[in-house]
Order: sequence, then structure tokens, then C-alpha cells
Amino acid sequence: MNVTYDQDLVRWARETAELIREGSWQAVDVEHLAEELEDLSKSERRAIASQLVRLLLHLLKWQHQPERRSDSWIDSITDARLQIELAIQDSPSLRPYPAQVLAQSYQRARRSAAMQTGQPLSIFPETCPYRLEQALDEAFLPESSMS
Repeated sequence: MNVTYDQDLVRWARETAELIREGSWQAVDVEHLAEELEDLSKSERRAIASQLVRLLLHLLKWQHQPERRSDSWIDSITDARLQIELAIQDSPSLRPYPAQVLAQSYQRARRSAAMQTGQPLSIFPETCPYRLEQALDEAFLPESSMS
């Protein structure tokens, strides 16, 4: 290997992939390769959680600020759902993950909604008012809380 993990991660990854393709297992930096594979898994989970926060944030804003509804909120809701769907398609083992982080993601979205709307945190329900299936359903938009 011409470059070490600490010198240039991208080049190291390309060279490691080439070593594996060649079957040069003795030259593979196994410890760092294992770390990168673990980090990849964490990154995918983090991406799903981030998209779930974004989705829940915009659903809350949609529900609690009907007078401010915009196409950009719809775009954000649609894109967050799509990104979650694509991540799960790429890694089906992550299918249960959104349900595992729903409560935590909702709390982050709730705090962000309060900050972004200027409304008190108490305006937003303490627990997620949407079932995961609802939130991920492309046809779902919550009714106004003013109704």
C-alpha cells in the first residue's frame, strides 16, 4: 500500500479496495478497514435519524403554522421521506431503525420547531403525535392544530 490511512483516507480506501480485488489480503490494513465498515453503518443510521428529524420538524410546522405553509415545506417533507426510503432500500436491515429512534428524533424536531416558529415548546405535544407509518406515508399531512 502506497499511502496510510492517516495520510489520505480516500486514496487509502481506493488502494484497499484494489488490494481486496487482487486478493492481496496480507497487504490489507484490516484494523482500519474494520473501523471504516463500522463507521459506515453508523453513518447510515445517522442519516436516517437526521432525515426523520427533518420530516417530523416540517410536519409539526405544517400542523402548527398553517398560515405559513409553503411548497418548500412540502418539498422538504417529500425529500425526507424519499431519503429514508432509499436508505432502507439500500440496507434493508435498517427497516426497524426509524421506529427505534422515533421518540428521540421527535424530541429533537420538537425543540427545533419551537425555535424556528418562535412558539413555546409546550405548544408541541410531548410525545410524537404521528405514528411512524403516518409520517412516512407520502399522502399524509397533519391537520391544522387550529382546527
